[in-house]
Amino acid sequence: MDFAPELLRALVAVEEAGGFTRAAERLHLTQSAVSHQIRRLEEQVGRPLLVRTTRKLALTEDGEDFLRHARQILQAHAALAQRFQISALAGSIRFGVPENFLGDELPQLLCRFARAFPAVRLEASVSVCQDFSARIDNGELDLAVAMRRAGESGGTVLRRQRFVWAASEDFAVLPGASLPLALSNPPCLCRAVAIESLADTGIEWHTGFTSANLHGLRAAMLAGLGASIIADDELEPGMKVLGSDYGLPPLPDLEFALIWSPGGKTPCARELGRLISEAAQGPGGATLRRLRPAARTGKAD
Repeated sequence: MDFAPELLRALVAVEEAGGFTRAAERLHLTQSAVSHQIRRLEEQVGRPLLVRTTRKLALTEDGEDFLRHARQILQAHAALAQRFQISALAGSIRFGVPENFLGDELPQLLCRFARAFPAVRLEASVSVCQDFSARIDNGELDLAVAMRRAGESGGTVLRRQRFVWAASEDFAVLPGASLPLALSNPPCLCRAVAIESLADTGIEWHTGFTSANLHGLRAAMLAGLGASIIADDELEPGMKVLGSDYGLPPLPDLEFALIWSPGGKTPCARELGRLISEAAQGPGGATLRRLRPAARTGKAD
């Protein structure tokens, strides 16, 4: 038995609006047209779906069961229409983004973009080490989220972050010993900032661990293989902030900025840029980021 979607919408509208008059206004129909649709639906079902009195309108037991299925069918119709609608955009876009931007939610955002615009060919490059500003300048990317020192000009600032020195909770350095660091492979802004910050401190250090991805770096930090710098809101359980007792210098704020190539502001790039901006600057900050519990502040043992 097939049920026309307009009949299902009429039943949902009548139930939600509490009557035929308001349902008709919602559907932009006359009251008699809505009444006719409900009669057709009840004739097709073979049983009453609504109980009408002079004071109220209520669903029958069959009506409540039918309404539940009707809503599921209409939701499936809407999802199907959205999935296979003719895309308003077509073309291609080369997009670069740091691994620590939006965390685990970034792939979901890119997936929604790809589904909304199936005629757009999306080529995403994700890395903790790449210099996306240089790739934009070289024409290798159309759009990128670049990590940079706070206050640099150009592009649209998405978010500023405070960085701290951190290590595992049981991390300790013996007096006079070299400080092991866990760093990304060059080129990496966080690596450069860490090394530059230590340059005039007199602190002896060495690279104890390198990795091309954040997962490897955080695993090394938690294993006690080295200290590193990390955004203060990305600290994980089992990590501690290295306090002043370690003699480590303060770190500059870093920021994420949305940048385009000179000819990259195509409709495709503008639409993806809009979604990225909304995700990073929504209510409450970066609403799509995976939040982690705060770690404790530690002192040298």
